Amino acid sequence: MEQEHINPARPRKVVLAPLDPVHDVGLKLIRRKLVDKGHNVTLLPPDLSPEEIVSRAKSEDPDFVMISRALSYGTSELLARFVDLCDAAGLRERAKLVAGGLSMKPEIAQELGFDAGFGPDTPVEVAVAYVEGEDVDLSNGSRQQTKVDLTAGFTYKFLDSEIGSLCTGIARQLICWANKRTSPGVERAHLRTAMEAERGCSPGYGQKLRSQYASLSSGEVKQWYCTGKPVSHTRPITQKEAGEIQSLSRKAGSPAFPRSQDILNDRNVFVQYGTGCPVMDAYHIYLSTAWGAKGVIHFDPSWGARNEGLLEQAWSHEHDGTVLTLDNLGLIKNGLIPGTMWQVRAHRGLNTPETVVLAHLAGADLTKINIVYGSLGAGTDPERLAVDGVEAMKLAARYNLPYDVVTNEELCGVPAAKAFAGMLVVVTAGVLLGGRPLLQPLFANSPEGMITGFTEHNFVDFNVAKMKVLFSIIDAPIWPGAPVGFLTQTQDRSQSSVMTALHAALALDCGAAAVTIASSDEAYAGGPITAPSRIDTLKATGAALRFFGNGGISPTPKAEAIAHELREAIAAVLRQIAARGDFVSSLYEGLLGDREDGAYPGRSGKGTVSLKQ
Repeated sequence: MEQEHINPARPRKVVLAPLDPVHDVGLKLIRRKLVDKGHNVTLLPPDLSPEEIVSRAKSEDPDFVMISRALSYGTSELLARFVDLCDAAGLRERAKLVAGGLSMKPEIAQELGFDAGFGPDTPVEVAVAYVEGEDVDLSNGSRQQTKVDLTAGFTYKFLDSEIGSLCTGIARQLICWANKRTSPGVERAHLRTAMEAERGCSPGYGQKLRSQYASLSSGEVKQWYCTGKPVSHTRPITQKEAGEIQSLSRKAGSPAFPRSQDILNDRNVFVQYGTGCPVMDAYHIYLSTAWGAKGVIHFDPSWGARNEGLLEQAWSHEHDGTVLTLDNLGLIKNGLIPGTMWQVRAHRGLNTPETVVLAHLAGADLTKINIVYGSLGAGTDPERLAVDGVEAMKLAARYNLPYDVVTNEELCGVPAAKAFAGMLVVVTAGVLLGGRPLLQPLFANSPEGMITGFTEHNFVDFNVAKMKVLFSIIDAPIWPGAPVGFLTQTQDRSQSSVMTALHAALALDCGAAAVTIASSDEAYAGGPITAPSRIDTLKATGAALRFFGNGGISPTPKAEAIAHELREAIAAVLRQIAARGDFVSSLYEGLLGDREDGAYPGRSGKGTVSLKQ
C-alpha cells in the first residue's frame, strides 16, 4: 500500500488496542519493535469496549490507531462500528486506522474503512514499516528476482593434501582415457547441436542430420524418427495445453507469495518436478515457487536413460518423469517465475552429453552429471558413462553450466567412504576440465547408517559428519539432496513432511549452499504427486527453519569421530584406485561399491564405446 512520505526521524504516536477479551500478544510484539525504534506507543488493556478505546485514543492525539482481533465471530460488524465511532469522534482527521489479527485480511480491512489491514502471517516488521511511511505490500510476501550463483566464492582448492593429490592423479587418468574414446551419446550430442542450429531454416530442416541421428538411436526413439510412431505411453501436447502454459507464463511476473514462507527467501531450496505432463509441471512449479522454492529440477522418465536418443517436439507422458525434449523444456522455461533457478539433469543414462546441450539451449541454470552412481546404481555400463560423463563435463564447462555430482549409490548400500571417493574424483575431473561442480552427499538414514548404528540414536551425527569431512577436504559448494530425507519417510504425509523438513534444516544449518526436498507424495513413491503434498513439505521446511532459527542444531561428539573415520576410509579407497591405475576398471571391480554393498556395474550401453579414429 502506498502512503504519503513520513519522516521516520520524527517519532510517531501510536495507540495499540485489542478488540478481544485477552488476546494482545501481537500488539505487544509491535509495541516492542516500535519503542525500540523511538516511537511513542500506548498499549490499551484488552477489556475495553470500542467506545472506551476511541475515547482513550482521542485523548492521545495519535498518528496511528492499530487494533487487533483474534476471535472470528462478529468481526465485520464490530470493526465497521469501530470505524464509524472513529469518524464520529474526529480521529480520522489525523490518525490512520489499522486492523490486524488472526481473523483479518487486508482486503476485508480496507472494505470496512481501515487504511490498512494485516493478516495473521504478517511479520511485525511490516507493521513497523507502515508506521514509518514505507511503501509496503500488505497482501503478498516477497521474492528475490535475481538468481544466486551457488558456486560463487569457492576456490575448489583441496584442503587435504593427500586426498587432493590422489584425486588429481586419478582424475587425470580418467580424462586421458576418455579423450581417446567416443560413443553414440557423444556423437549425438554434436549432431543435436547442429540439428538445432538448422531448426527453422526450412520445412524439412536437417533431414540428413536427423537421418544420421536416427542411425545412432535405439528402440522406440529410433522407431519414432524412422516411422513417426509415438513412444509408448506418450502423446503430443495439444495447442490448448501449450496455451495453458503460455497463459500461466503471463502471470509469472506477479504471483501471490504467502508471507509465512518469506523465511525461505535467503535459502536455496529446490524441488523436483516431473509429472509427465508439461502443463501440470508448469502449475506445480508455479505453486512450489510461490510457497518458497528457490529452484526446480527437471525429472525425466527412467526409459529416457536406457534408450539411445531423445525425442523432438512436445510430449505428454502417462507415467512419472517428463519427456526430455527442447520443446518441452521451452514450454516449462516460459512459465518460470523470475528469479527461479532451473536445473535440467543430464544425470546417469545414455543421453548424458546431449542433455547438457539441451539444458544449455533451453536456458537452464544448472545440470547434473555423475559417473559412479549412474554406473553402479542406475544401470549404465561404467565404460560408456565414463566416456559420456567426461564429454558432458566438457560441454558444461563450455556453456558455463554448474552441475552437481550426486552420491545416491549410498541408497544401494554403498558406504559413504566409497561414494565420496568416487564423487571427489568426478568433481576433480570437472574442475580440471574448467567446470564448476557441486558436491551432493546423500542426507538420509542410509543403509550404512542403519547397519553401523550411526543413525540408531539420532540422524544428526552421521549427516553432520558428512558435511564436516567434505568441508575439510575441499573448498567447494555442497548441495545435499536428490532429495534429502530418503528412507526416513512413511506413507503418512505429515510424518514425511516433518522428516524432510528436519533434514533440510540440518543441511542448511551445516552450511549447505542449497538443498533439494521431495514432496511428501514422492518421498515414498506412493502415487501421483499432488499440490497439497508440495505445500506440506515447503511449509514444514519453513517451520523447521523458523523453529531452529540461529540457535542451530548441535551434534554429539560422535559426529567428529565419524568424520575422522570417514576421512580415513575415503583416503584408503582412493589409494586402492590410484594403485589400480584405472578408474573405469575400479568401477567394474567393485572398489567404489561391490555386490556385497548392493552395487554392481550396469549393462545399458555396454559395448558401444569405441576408440576415436
